[in-house]
Amino acid sequence: MSGEVSSTRTQLQYGPVGTSSTSAPFTSRQLTRLDEALTLSSRETGLVFAVYVGELKEPARAHAEALFERLTDDAVLIAVSPGQRVLHIVTGPESSKRLPNRACALAALSLRASFSNGDLVGGLVAGLRMLADSAGRV
Repeated sequence: MSGEVSSTRTQLQYGPVGTSSTSAPFTSRQLTRLDEALTLSSRETGLVFAVYVGELKEPARAHAEALFERLTDDAVLIAVSPGQRVLHIVTGPESSKRLPNRACALAALSLRASFSNGDLVGGLVAGLRMLADSAGRV
């Protein structure tokens, strides 16, 4: 399964993190929606939002945390593995001050609801909006 890492501080990448592949998991329209959601969420909150879609090695939480290590302390990572039916939201020391576990849990519920209806991109966009709203403006 290919993965995608996206944040306002990194370029969109296809394939495993840090590699490039010619097969894109999303259409250009979907990528535009994701990029806009990431940009707006980051701009409004001052936090760095990132999305990873792809296979997560077991233990999945540890893999998501390892991916987070590539980001900054004020980042928020949404790591999703549709094939494994796994979702993790990882916050750093700074971002967790503005996004408590409860806010992340509510966003995760919304994400899962959209995913169960087959709307991966819509779920990610809505989840990013919920997290940004919970974090508040800068």
